[in-house]
Amino acid sequence: MSFPINLTILFPLLFTLFIPYNHAATFVIQNKCPYTVWAAASPSGGRRLDPDQSWTLNVKPGTTQARIWGRTNCNFDASGQGQCETGDCNGLLECKGYGKPPNTVAEFSLDQPNNVDYFDISNVYGFNIPIEFSPTTAACHGKRCAANLIAQCPNKLQAPGGCNNPCTVFKTNEYCCTNGAESCGPTVYSEFFKDRCPDAYSYPKDDATSLFTCPTGANYVITFCP
Repeated sequence: MSFPINLTILFPLLFTLFIPYNHAATFVIQNKCPYTVWAAASPSGGRRLDPDQSWTLNVKPGTTQARIWGRTNCNFDASGQGQCETGDCNGLLECKGYGKPPNTVAEFSLDQPNNVDYFDISNVYGFNIPIEFSPTTAACHGKRCAANLIAQCPNKLQAPGGCNNPCTVFKTNEYCCTNGAESCGPTVYSEFFKDRCPDAYSYPKDDATSLFTCPTGANYVITFCP
């Protein structure tokens, strides 16, 4: 026996089968440091995190070139105006744009070609707080930069509350890679970062050992002082 087909039900069902699933990823940012960290995200703003506090963000599918980092030694008034010793973003609690070096940065782009997310930890902007960046799926491995880089920082890179990347200090192509990859490679200073945080970017063209992927659909946890 056959039954009449209800096209008003069938067409929407077939239509949804051929639409790519767009996943809004959840990022949990948690502070395990023994001190207050003012978390920052671009896009998404900023939040004060006392020890053991966390902040949950829902990031839109297709978001690219996004950053999450921590700020230290901040002082904001009731209107959210103020300043941070490291990672400051134009004197605002609710960040707009990127942070001022030195700051350890978690970077990501979601829903990229071949259904992958790209994620990394970067010391290209220096170092101020140890970070772990972990997908919550067992299919992907988390990355961390947890060495005591501030205590070991070379003299010429030392900064209040952190350790600068050489590009910030010297502003030359050798360290900043402004003229392309063919004229830019590892340096003594970038090796300082790489030796201590091998999973993290140590200079702008350090893609081969520092950029990672996870299948689209993952959620993530970013931990300060893992």
